[in-house]
Amino acid sequence: MILPNKQLVFIDNIFPLPKTKTLELLRDIILVFSFSIITALSAKLKLEIGAVPLTMQTFAVLLSGALLGSKRGALSQLTYLSVGISGIPWFSRGGGLGYIMSPTFGYLIGFILAAYFVGWFCERGFDRKIKTALISMLIGNILLYIPGLLWLVKFVGLGKVLSVGLYPFLFGDLLKILLAGLALPIGWKFIKRSPK
Repeated sequence: MILPNKQLVFIDNIFPLPKTKTLELLRDIILVFSFSIITALSAKLKLEIGAVPLTMQTFAVLLSGALLGSKRGALSQLTYLSVGISGIPWFSRGGGLGYIMSPTFGYLIGFILAAYFVGWFCERGFDRKIKTALISMLIGNILLYIPGLLWLVKFVGLGKVLSVGLYPFLFGDLLKILLAGLALPIGWKFIKRSPK
């Protein structure tokens, strides 16, 4: 399958590009930081179930890539990571430089990968149809888990990593993927029907 050329992402159709580079940069900074805050707020919607809490972060991460595109989506998650490491307690279990040694740190690295690649797919129109939107969200979710599980092995061992860091989250992640995969194509249809 040949991927289509890069297209505008959802947010660029809601908030069109400003006329000057300065205003465009300001808009992008606001969008990136806003999605960092959304990820932080979603980290606090949690259920403690063991070494890795159940949160709404993955939903925020997938949407940041889908709505902002690859670079801004990844940058929003890098900002989230950087601010949390600097000491602001907006990770699911606090913040600070010591968080690098927490069992969940690998997932935070995965957030950046997931947002980037979901954004990359959406820049190529994958968010316009339900089937391709679901595929992009699924790939993003898998990419989120790779560094998360690799890092978690250090804390729980290879024998327990899937039962601690993957299996408890599969049902919730499938719901989040389904919700995001349905919402984006519906959102695009709504934009096309709205008067300009």
